[in-house]
Amino acid sequence: MSLAPPRENETLIGHTEAEAALVAAMRSGRMHHAWLITGPEGVGKATLAYRFARRLLAGVPEGDDLFLSASSPVFKRVAADTHADFLTVERGLDDKKKRLRSEIVVGDVRQVPAFLHLTPAEGGWRVVVIDGAEHMNRNAANAVLKMLEEPPSRAILLLVCAVPGRLLPTIRSRCCQLRLQALDDDQMEQLLRTGLPNATRAERVRLIALAEGSPGRALQLAEGNGIELSQKAEHILAQLPSLDMGQALELADALAAGEGAYSYFMDLLRHALSVEVRKTARGGVSRLANLRSPEAWVQCWQALTQLQHETELLNLDKKQALIQALVLLSTK
Repeated sequence: MSLAPPRENETLIGHTEAEAALVAAMRSGRMHHAWLITGPEGVGKATLAYRFARRLLAGVPEGDDLFLSASSPVFKRVAADTHADFLTVERGLDDKKKRLRSEIVVGDVRQVPAFLHLTPAEGGWRVVVIDGAEHMNRNAANAVLKMLEEPPSRAILLLVCAVPGRLLPTIRSRCCQLRLQALDDDQMEQLLRTGLPNATRAERVRLIALAEGSPGRALQLAEGNGIELSQKAEHILAQLPSLDMGQALELADALAAGEGAYSYFMDLLRHALSVEVRKTARGGVSRLANLRSPEAWVQCWQALTQLQHETELLNLDKKQALIQALVLLSTK
């Protein structure tokens, strides 16, 4: 089981300060025309954006949060993408590769200016959510920048972004920014009890440690066999500097064949390595400290990150990439 997608999710765990800031802005009557909602992947950015959008379309809240019941007609129309005053922009589908494109292109945002300049059909606001704004290519970003420079009245643009550094500085400077923080362990436990009702306490504890405050990541790991893959990653580090290359090749074969297994494993391998490096930096005991300096391990982590990025972006041979990753780890 997983949580409802953001546009259908009426519950937000944590982020009370950010939500309070949005409520205060609504009540002030001086709403900024563009909001940039940032934070780690899977932490609840899109959930907050849709929550804010629904509340804008439904009217100023009576309480201290943005809650709108799933039984509300506004909630239902936003969830079904049928509200006349609401529009979502996200990466489109690549018809040839049958998967999401790597970028939001100018064609994806072309309809936004005309949409925002229309008079609200229901007398309130026109609202656009750009989910994954960091994926906008240069042309799409310039089109959004033009909208921000000439904002229409009664229109709100919500940019959801995990990597704000990828946005044009001029876009960031024209937005009111909200930075969402990782959830604490109690909040993660509360959320995973709902999202993973069949998981054991030990499994939830493990997922919380791996996800580092991101409920979306925890749920993805649960669906992607993340606990077992994390154990494999830690086993690799425990063998260093000598690896059983027979076992390593078997692992590479298995991971390359599994749907999504390569990406999950590489994420978890880098996570396990970063945990050990941070432990050393804080004065803790890590056997990796005897093999290389912290600086050398950081360089190794960066090389693994680059290898994963290029392999996924260019659709390279995953088995070969995994073998290369293991060589990077075992070579002094």
